[in-house]
Amino acid sequence: MLNYPDINPIAVEFGSLKIRWYGISYVVGILAAWWLMRRRAVQSRWTDKQIADLVFYGTIGVIVGGRLGSVLFYNLPYYLSHPLEIVNITQGGMSFHGGLIGVLLACWYFCRKAGKEFIAVIDFLAPVVPIGLFSGRIGNFINGELWGAPSSLPWAMVFPDPRAGGIPRHPTQLYEALLEGVILFMILWIYSAKPRPAMAVSGLFFSGYGIFRFGIEFIREPDAHIGYLAFDWLTMGQVLSFPMIIAGIVLLWLAYWPVKREA
Repeated sequence: MLNYPDINPIAVEFGSLKIRWYGISYVVGILAAWWLMRRRAVQSRWTDKQIADLVFYGTIGVIVGGRLGSVLFYNLPYYLSHPLEIVNITQGGMSFHGGLIGVLLACWYFCRKAGKEFIAVIDFLAPVVPIGLFSGRIGNFINGELWGAPSSLPWAMVFPDPRAGGIPRHPTQLYEALLEGVILFMILWIYSAKPRPAMAVSGLFFSGYGIFRFGIEFIREPDAHIGYLAFDWLTMGQVLSFPMIIAGIVLLWLAYWPVKREA
C-alpha cells in the first residue's frame, strides 16, 4: 500500500481568495493544448489568431458544459434544491461528457465565425484534448476525489475523505491520467502526424476515450448518491461513454469506407 501524498488542495491563499490546484490544472491543460496546437499549425492552414479564438471558445465550452453536465448527469435533484451551488466550481464538480458537448458546440460556433469545416476543426483539436484530460485527472487526485474500489494491490491508497472508508483503494484518477491522458495523447499525436481521411482522427479519439473510460469504470467507485444503474456494475460513466465508442467506430468507418470501396 502506498501513502496518499499530503497535498493541500489550496495552492495559494490571499485572505479570502483561494487558488486551488484543481483550477490550476485546468489552466495548465488549456495552455499546453494551446502550445501544441500552435505546433500543429505549422503543417496546416491555421493562423495564431484562429487558434487563440478556438482556445477561447473551447475554454468557455469546457467550463460551462462541464459544469452543466455534472449538474444534469450526476446530481440534478440536489442542484434543483440548491441552485446557487451550480456556479460553485471551486471544489470540483465537472463532467467530461458535459465538457465535450460544450466544446463541440463551441467549435460549431467558431466554425461559423471562421468559415472552417466542423470536422476539420474537430480533427485538428482532438489530438491535444488528452493533455487537458491528464491535467484534470491530476487535479482530481490532489482533491482526493473520484477514487476507485477497494484494493489490496501494492499501489492502493487510503484517501483522506471519510467517505472513502479509510481502506486502500485503486487510485483510479492516476489510471485515467495514464490511459486517457498520456497513452491516448501518444496514440493520437503519432496517428495524426501523417495526413488522415476526414473524421478519422476524431473517430479514434471518441472510440479511444470511450473504451478507456468504460474499462476504468469497472474499478472506479460510483457516486454514492447514484450507485450502479443496472447489473451491479453499470455506472453513469459507462452509460455516457458507450455512445462515444459507437460514434468513434462510425466516424472511423465513414472515414475509411470510401477508400476501401475504391480499392
